[in-house]
Amino acid sequence: MRKLILIKHARPQMIDSVPPHEWRLSEEGRLACAALADVVRQHDPVVIVSSQEPKAQETGRLVAEALGKPMETAAGLAEHDRSNVPMMRSSEFLSALAMFFKQPNRRVLGRETADEAAGRFERAIEAVLARHPEGNVAVVTHGTVLALFASENGAGDPFLLYRQLGLPSVVVFSIPDYRVLEKLERIVA
Repeated sequence: MRKLILIKHARPQMIDSVPPHEWRLSEEGRLACAALADVVRQHDPVVIVSSQEPKAQETGRLVAEALGKPMETAAGLAEHDRSNVPMMRSSEFLSALAMFFKQPNRRVLGRETADEAAGRFERAIEAVLARHPEGNVAVVTHGTVLALFASENGAGDPFLLYRQLGLPSVVVFSIPDYRVLEKLERIVA
């Protein structure tokens, strides 16, 4: 059976003066990539594909190097577009995100609705799989879009899943039906 291994990137270094889509990995995040690579190795991907955001690219590169696999980036795998959202307190952000998931067709946080982000992400996944029609494929992405995709494919409530996913974490799906095979919500270095 062919698999899609979706990976939520490792922990970034959060800098208030830098937009989140430009964050790079923290030292803790880089160290966690070794344990992440051990988990991903079990699924024997033929390629590691990441979003174009630095924290995802760095996670993908470290995992690919550890596994001796090729790594590439692809458009459309980025996080829900929140480029117009200022830094918020954690509780405030989580409240806004809860509304984002509860009202998927309404723009409540950022430049995309949940439905728009989910559609963009699904099209990107389909394009990645079309470019790699054989073997298992690992994709390094972000929590919100991963939760939307997983929820759409039977993994339950997207907000609850988003809250459960650690930095990094893995959800494995069968291809082509996207049935959830495994959820590793927290990978510890």
